[in-house]
Amino acid sequence: MGTLVSLISALASGEAMAALQRARITAILYGLAAIFALCGVGFLIGAAYIWLAARYGALATSLGFGIGFLVLAGLIIVIHKLTASARGKRRARRRQADMTAVGVTAALALLPALARSKGGLAAIAAPALAVVAYAIYRENTRPPPPRQGPDDLH
Repeated sequence: MGTLVSLISALASGEAMAALQRARITAILYGLAAIFALCGVGFLIGAAYIWLAARYGALATSLGFGIGFLVLAGLIIVIHKLTASARGKRRARRRQADMTAVGVTAALALLPALARSKGGLAAIAAPALAVVAYAIYRENTRPPPPRQGPDDLH
């Protein structure tokens, strides 16, 4: 309830609107900076092309630039594919942590209401005992490590 009151008061005071305005201005400025940086990089690539074309010829320079940019594109895709599984695992861990936090928060929010009800202690103790029993079960039923065969002893 306190969070809702602070959110409403922040909206009423205009603090949220001011923060939104600051974020919008910052995004616009970063966008403009990115556009100017891309223009600068384009002119540097153009200057390198002119310099290399004068030295090696237009056809050889065009082929070199084309192959170079294709290699860069390929490297970016390969690196993205190689790191995709690590990113997926990190997202899954973060999602699991978020779900755990939501579950704990919900349980803590319901705890006073359950404690005041008629079957409150039983309603709290039964799921807690089930979770403890499941944890003990999982700890004791872990699969054994794979056995090494005669070919694996190198």
